[in-house]
Amino acid sequence: MSEFDRRQFGFALAGLTGTSVLGLYDGEPPAESPAGSLTDVPGIQVGHFTDNRRPTGCTAILFDNEMSVGVDYDGSAPGDHLGVMLQPVSPIEKVHGILLARAGPFGLSVVHGAERYLEEHKRELDWGIRNVRIPIVVGAVIDDLSVGDARIRPGAEEGYKACQALSSSPVAEGNVGVGAGATVGKMLKSRGLGAMKAGVGCASRRFGDVIIGVLVVANSVGDIRDWRTGKILAGARRSDDQGFADIIETLGRDLSTKASRASLTIDDAAFRSTTLVVVATNVDFNKTQLTKLAMMASTGAARAINPYHTTGDGDSTFAVSTHGLKADIPLSVVGALAAEVVAEGIVRSVKMATSIEDWPAYRDYTPRL
Repeated sequence: MSEFDRRQFGFALAGLTGTSVLGLYDGEPPAESPAGSLTDVPGIQVGHFTDNRRPTGCTAILFDNEMSVGVDYDGSAPGDHLGVMLQPVSPIEKVHGILLARAGPFGLSVVHGAERYLEEHKRELDWGIRNVRIPIVVGAVIDDLSVGDARIRPGAEEGYKACQALSSSPVAEGNVGVGAGATVGKMLKSRGLGAMKAGVGCASRRFGDVIIGVLVVANSVGDIRDWRTGKILAGARRSDDQGFADIIETLGRDLSTKASRASLTIDDAAFRSTTLVVVATNVDFNKTQLTKLAMMASTGAARAINPYHTTGDGDSTFAVSTHGLKADIPLSVVGALAAEVVAEGIVRSVKMATSIEDWPAYRDYTPRL
């Protein structure tokens, strides 16, 4: 089946089932044309669990086989589970999956649901002790506790349900899974400048037999810009509802004026604004190489988010190799291309989102100009 036909089939099936939990598009196809998906890289499956009461949720990214993963932690306050094992000095070379969740540190318990699922399906690491095998799952979280009732948050059962929804079909985007409560443009919210809704975004590109796929969830204090034109797509909204405040422009103006500088305040508390990126390729790279790939790929998010990597951010970029393509391809080539795919994924994270109470989305926001 061709790539186009496979996507169209995914849309049709989503319309028949009427559910976003299966990792497919919910209802009618989105207005934006598909830009590709993380699951375009063979061997990767994705499933969402979405709790619309708050909203909140989690997203499972599991591998058909053990795969190498590297990580770049450029944020100052990441929330993670077993992420230290992805460092090049760790003896653990391969893992079974990544769980992304909401609700800050509370959300890390979703990993235990994925571990149970993998144990049931016999996808585990030999622990070196008779009859003991252990799934290796990395977890990462973003904060959505300011959206709705913070007492509603995903746990181990929700992580298990996300795994039950695993699919290699095109990944649902927008207000699903880990993106259900994602928001952006929050740095000036205490000054009365409104922020906006974001969610899960995906993109992929194929270069001959090389495939690069991305899944992101933008949850930033910064504005989201079209990385090609510089135009703000979602972010801090002016109090008179006449467009965007432009956070960088506003901060520069404040610093230039002594009166404004005296009362300069920003919303950048630790743990509150993490953007998570998962980039995968079929090119055979080891964990040390993937650490560098993650570093290069994260620059793509910096093209679309401004400001990015602030003192309150927990931004993390994970890079995965499925080892499917054994070819002598320079790491810098794949990293440079991956950065562009990440930038596109960030843009889609706001274009595919829909509004919730107090948080308008790109597709619904029409400022009075």
